[in-house]
Amino acid sequence: MFQTFDPVSDRSFAGKHLPLLRAEMKKQHLDGFIVPHDDEYQNEYIPDYAERLMWVSGFSGSAGAAIVFMDRAVIFTDGRYTLQVRQQTDGDYFDYADYMENPVDRWLAEHAPKAARIGYDPMLHTGASVKKLKAAADKAGFDLIAVAENPVDAAWQDQPALPLAPANPHDLKFAGKTSREKREEIAEAVAKAGADATLITAPPSIAWLLNIRGGDVARTPLPLGRAILNKDATATLFLAPEKVGNALPDFLGADVDIRAEDQLGAALEKLGAAGARVAVDPMLAPSKFADDLEKAGATIVAMTDPCALPRAMKNEAELDGARSAHIRDGAAVTQFLHWIATQAQSGDVDEIMAAKKLEAFRAASGELKDISFDTISGAGPNGAVVHYKVSTATNRKLQPGELYLVDSGGQYPDGTTDITRTAPIGAPSDEMRDRFTRVLKGHIALARMKFPAGTTGHQLDAMARKPLWDVGLDYDHGTGHGVGSFLGVHEGPQRIAKAPSRQALKPGMIISNEPGFYKAGEFGIRIENLIVVTPPAPVEGGEREMLGFETITLAPISLDLIETTLLTEDERGWLNDYHARVRKTLAPLLPTEIKDWFENATRAI
Repeated sequence: MFQTFDPVSDRSFAGKHLPLLRAEMKKQHLDGFIVPHDDEYQNEYIPDYAERLMWVSGFSGSAGAAIVFMDRAVIFTDGRYTLQVRQQTDGDYFDYADYMENPVDRWLAEHAPKAARIGYDPMLHTGASVKKLKAAADKAGFDLIAVAENPVDAAWQDQPALPLAPANPHDLKFAGKTSREKREEIAEAVAKAGADATLITAPPSIAWLLNIRGGDVARTPLPLGRAILNKDATATLFLAPEKVGNALPDFLGADVDIRAEDQLGAALEKLGAAGARVAVDPMLAPSKFADDLEKAGATIVAMTDPCALPRAMKNEAELDGARSAHIRDGAAVTQFLHWIATQAQSGDVDEIMAAKKLEAFRAASGELKDISFDTISGAGPNGAVVHYKVSTATNRKLQPGELYLVDSGGQYPDGTTDITRTAPIGAPSDEMRDRFTRVLKGHIALARMKFPAGTTGHQLDAMARKPLWDVGLDYDHGTGHGVGSFLGVHEGPQRIAKAPSRQALKPGMIISNEPGFYKAGEFGIRIENLIVVTPPAPVEGGEREMLGFETITLAPISLDLIETTLLTEDERGWLNDYHARVRKTLAPLLPTEIKDWFENATRAI
């Protein structure tokens, strides 16, 4: 099993660990310290050694931050974690804040004591975030201190070791382009920006650029390291020597030098000494690197990670791989849904049993390399916790009269999957059917969208919410996130969300379509498929070509939860067409003993 279910934290963490942290803060003459949920690479999912926020507070979610003072502390999360943070973090030690409404810098500007010395680790904060913190310091009158040693690391006596998984070649049949082709493309963009080189700090961009994968981060096949790409398309990859196997140097070729990661500082000094112009992404690079470059004499060219957009716009090989991965994955999920609809209806199955069963169905393909995130297996009220993580401490049985929400995915060499389905256990209530159908209406509205070039996900987000808004309901998470190609299950720069976005949706981008509804203490509903942005095409009778979406996730959507009177003819037509495609594509891959159930689960309504 890839997933484990032992609790990784508990509410005692704050009481046990805050005194240790404060003792280290006192040694460094700090009145406060900022603890982000970030590692030195700005990964979403971070290695165990970097779970500093969890160690301090007990909160195990994937996004958040804390500010610890000598006599108080506050923890920041977003709407996905409103319930979870209160369950995991002791309110006797922490106040709670929503960083979407009141981000860390704004909170400090309003609440930080005047003349206080507030520390931050410059390896965990980007240049852009430090700029905001400095503005807050100027407004509130506190001193912002870049620490040489993170006091959390000093206090954390049993901190896990750094990961040292090998970096491996990623086959061209999956990548679609050679590293040389990619390096030439990105180097041209760097030169056009007026830079001599670019410092690439995001592991997904390094993995994509060099066609390598690794295992330093659970659920995401990343090698942790850094890279410098020169405008002549030569590059230096900085990796711990333990990660470099015999095959890697020959695979990367003579134009890619491999050095130990601890030699990056010397390389930055060399660039500075040469008076180089170095492109750095202020939203991704640790602020320390930009500071070091400037001190050494380099000129910083602010530039969005030049790999991010090309990485998001999948080539034909990557799209073909994604489609194949989703067919394979869809067969596994469909067998699981059959199991839920039959054997899990008794009330004897619990969330952990279900998560294990789903992983076993995926593993049976022989192609599964990892799950793409820890399965969200939520029964009844646990399904209302948007990013619920089942453990032996929270495990709950799937009980009749409730809903079961399962959000899961797989990592395959040819693609990354992410799918959510909601299933009834026993007979659903009229309220459940109404809410599910409204979520489905929003899902269908987004799947059917046509839109002109230049449209952002922000402009489409309301389409998925309108059926809920019509009756005074909503959900507190984004509607869609980008997905990588055997990389991160959450990938930018594209997204579909309420928050404004400058990034237009472009052909080849893979993005999720996942509206939902959550009734705290009772049930959660989410329907998620992955969709691909299709190229512009003529519309009959229209004047402009329009982009659209191709749905690539294939698995039944529960018909037992639909109130058909709420669906229009067009919506029913979309669902029937989708299920016909699911039936035609997956039937050859499914066991004969579930054929009757599968035919019924994908019947026309």
